[in-house]
Amino acid sequence: MRELVRRIDAATPPGRDRAVDALRALAILGVVLGHWLVTALVADSGTVRATSPVSYLPHLAPVSWLLQTLAVFFLVGGYVAAQSHAAARAGGAPYRRWLGARLVRLSRPVVAVVAVWAVAAVAMLAAGAGDGTVRALLKLVLSPLWFLLVLAALTAATPLVARLHPLWPLAVVLHVDLARFGLGGPDALGWANVAAGWLVPYCLGTLWARHGLPGRTTGWALLAVGAAATAGLVLFAGYPASMVGVPGAAVSNLNPPTLAAVTFGLAQCGAALLLTGPLRRVLRRPAAWAAVALVNLSAMTVFLWHQTAMMAVTALGLLADGPLPGLHTVPDGAGWILARLAWLPLFAAALLVCRVAFRTYEQGSGRPSGPGASRVVRVGGPARDREARRDRQDTL
Repeated sequence: MRELVRRIDAATPPGRDRAVDALRALAILGVVLGHWLVTALVADSGTVRATSPVSYLPHLAPVSWLLQTLAVFFLVGGYVAAQSHAAARAGGAPYRRWLGARLVRLSRPVVAVVAVWAVAAVAMLAAGAGDGTVRALLKLVLSPLWFLLVLAALTAATPLVARLHPLWPLAVVLHVDLARFGLGGPDALGWANVAAGWLVPYCLGTLWARHGLPGRTTGWALLAVGAAATAGLVLFAGYPASMVGVPGAAVSNLNPPTLAAVTFGLAQCGAALLLTGPLRRVLRRPAAWAAVALVNLSAMTVFLWHQTAMMAVTALGLLADGPLPGLHTVPDGAGWILARLAWLPLFAAALLVCRVAFRTYEQGSGRPSGPGASRVVRVGGPARDREARRDRQDTL
């Protein structure tokens, strides 16, 4: 273990901002833990349906404020993409090559999960599983892909949006919600916020990359204004308190994004900026940095397969004599929550198996999979080699 930690630390470029990687890792873990806690697969009369404990226990909505970390993803995504594009331009790499390298890293692991689940769906149907059960499972696996589609689109538009101030897309979200909720406009109008809403943290990330942000000043301002605006929208404007989707709810803050989701995201971005200083200090320790680096090396794999890991444990649990609490039962009380917490280590173990099985799709066959992979190119090599090294260092 000491040798692994030493190799990871030695392979890290001196100028790399480790806090950015830590924010990405925290966002990954927030999404995984959030899905595992707010998603319940209920076994009922031979079928499996998905529901949420927030549907039965609405007072748990504040928990979603800690576990819905998408804005941090887009903040880091904008920061990394802007820096990567600027470095590629400085090295003489054309836009097409830069974009192609980034999209390939996104698409390889997606192809793997889609292919596996296409085969699994056919096998389940052939074995007699109900259409409703198969649809519920496929929805859990495939619904997170919307995030990657939006991220890919924003990445492609990085040269255009890098100079866009975050207030412009925020104004679009505000006017869309005014038309939709205040003037009775069509619900379909809200889908404009899929682009505009996530452009806000993405543009904030590109602004951070280009000019830097005074961490504490900007962080406290974003946190205070974003939190106050979100609380006002929930308390006085009728927006849902939950920042995750709730089955059966009339309005979702995420599907499509609302102004409350965007202001909440600004508060999260403020908190992330405030964390950068402490994170940099902690990550000077090689062991702490090694843990963050290992999460980032498999970020896409973890993101794409964590629902499959939960479903694999749930399916194995069906072999028991009856429904298991916290795994197959209705999430309608504190007992379910305590039981679900007890299942989390098994979910994590199943996810580790998925990581071992599918991480090569994220890293690529031509990329060394060991922790010293970042150090395979000599300093001072050709521009193409420098670009390849940057691409290896970039993750999600």
